[in-house]
Amino acid sequence: MKFHAARQPILDAEQNLYAYELLFRDGVTNAFPNIDGNEATSKIIAGSQFDFSLSDLTNNKPAFINFTYQTLSKKYPTLIPPEDVVIEILETERPGKRLLAEVKELHEAGYFIALDDYEHEPVWRHFFPYIKMLKVDFLASTPAQIDEIIAAVADYPHISLLAEKIETHEEFERAKDLGFSYFQGYFFAKPQMVEAKSLSPAQFSLAELLYETSKVDLDLPKIISVFELDVNLAYKLLRYSNSAVFRRRAEISSIKQALVTLGKKELQKFLSVLFSAQLASNKPPELMAMSLTRARFAEGLAMISPKVEESSVAFLTGMLSLIDAILGDSMENAMEKLPLSADIKNALVSGEGILAHVVDVARAYEVSNWQTVNEELALLGIAEDKVPEIYEEALQWSNEQMEFILATQS
Repeated sequence: MKFHAARQPILDAEQNLYAYELLFRDGVTNAFPNIDGNEATSKIIAGSQFDFSLSDLTNNKPAFINFTYQTLSKKYPTLIPPEDVVIEILETERPGKRLLAEVKELHEAGYFIALDDYEHEPVWRHFFPYIKMLKVDFLASTPAQIDEIIAAVADYPHISLLAEKIETHEEFERAKDLGFSYFQGYFFAKPQMVEAKSLSPAQFSLAELLYETSKVDLDLPKIISVFELDVNLAYKLLRYSNSAVFRRRAEISSIKQALVTLGKKELQKFLSVLFSAQLASNKPPELMAMSLTRARFAEGLAMISPKVEESSVAFLTGMLSLIDAILGDSMENAMEKLPLSADIKNALVSGEGILAHVVDVARAYEVSNWQTVNEELALLGIAEDKVPEIYEEALQWSNEQMEFILATQS
């Protein structure tokens, strides 16, 4: 039976991607509300050996994986190379001689070890020489508790602090000021309500192209003319159509040839990616990566749902589901600036319509809210065992697209 996996980004103080925490479950239904920690970890290890590649899920970043004492004692971590994993000891484990022995052994083997949801107790000091990170629930911990943890590690400069459950930019700044080095949460995906941004001429051109390609009948001469008036846009189109993503045998050398060869759906994807990439140029790259993953995931769900008519529209809806965070504005204001169909706007602004259910699956999947995922899949008429492959493929595609975007921006 396939099991579901989700990844949650961990960023550094400059909002660069540092690692991902991986959360795995048997499936949507039987994973909620409880699953044994030993079983969950076992399936991570089995999955990484037989069902998928860790690098596909993490894009070659370290993977934070939860371990219990039982799974540590069975030497499960040693099945993964030290450079690929951060061993995260669950908060339910109590400090003791047996656990300390396992931690020492892993430390000597070169593994990076973190304590999850750390609450300070003096007995944990015995572990500090072998621990590299403490993860602190920033929402659940009081200022006094956080100060106690900071004081406790003051004599251990090799231990870094990670703030979990960071949901706003203000919390991120406060945690930085306290000395935290790493951050987990969705603060970077929340709009910072500063002065509203206006679209540049280049972004308006892309918005116009998005509108034109959403029509049933393409006006090819008009689309070509827009590309011909923007040499930068034309260059990126030709580079994209000749990229390794398509593995074409013959090179494409004209705008018309590129447009005809790509076809309507691929052209819509290209424009969606480019539009979001331009808007997100001053945002954390992980925000763009999340937009790409949502877009491809939404498209894949739409393709197997009997309720969704057009998968390319689902792709665009998923891509734009983070446009409020990218623009630093409300979703309602962001949608007013774009010439999009009512179906897309209703899904993103009001949460109405079938496309809203597609986006809700993606959002819930990212935070491992399996109950919501299950409910939304039922509304879409999608069998849960089809979803893990779609998600993994979305991550792989997102990784490829990010490589292309970063290359064109360099």
